[in-house]
Amino acid sequence: MTFTITSPAFDDGGTIPSLYTCEGRDISPPLEWTDIPAGTRSIALIVDDPDAPDPAHPKMTWVHWVVFNLPPDLSGLPEGISQLPSGADTARNGWNRNAYGGPCPPIGTHRYFFKLYALDDRLNVSAAASKDQIEVKMRAHIIAKTELVGTYRRAAH
Repeated sequence: MTFTITSPAFDDGGTIPSLYTCEGRDISPPLEWTDIPAGTRSIALIVDDPDAPDPAHPKMTWVHWVVFNLPPDLSGLPEGISQLPSGADTARNGWNRNAYGGPCPPIGTHRYFFKLYALDDRLNVSAAASKDQIEVKMRAHIIAKTELVGTYRRAAH
C-alpha cells in the first residue's frame, strides 16, 4: 500500500488538459488519492510550478493552489470544486487569491507539481497564510508525501 495521488484528467508526467488552465475554464482538475497512512489527522495539497517564468531560466516557483486541513477520510477532490469540506481552507496563491489558479505559462512548457501531504495534526494557520508559511507549519507533522506532475504549454505561445 502506497500513498498515491492521481487524476482521471491526466497521467503523471502528462499534459494537463486546457480546460483546467487559463486558456480553458480555469477550474481545478479532479484529483484522487489512496492509501492514506494510519495516524493522518489532516491532508494538505500544494500545487506549484518551479519553472516560472521561463523553464530555460527559472527564477521562482509560482503557487497555483494551497489547500489545508482536508479531512483524512477524504479520497479526493472533484473537478472544479467550489466548496471545500467543512474545516478545510485555502491559503494564498501566486495571484494573491485563496483559490485554484490554473496553468498559464508565459513561455515554454512548464511542470505543475500536485503535492499531497498526510499530516499527524491539523494546521493552525489563517487563510491569509502563504505557501511558505504553510510549509513551515507542517514540516514537523508530515507522515507521508506523494505527488503528481502535469505539464502545460499555452497554445498561443
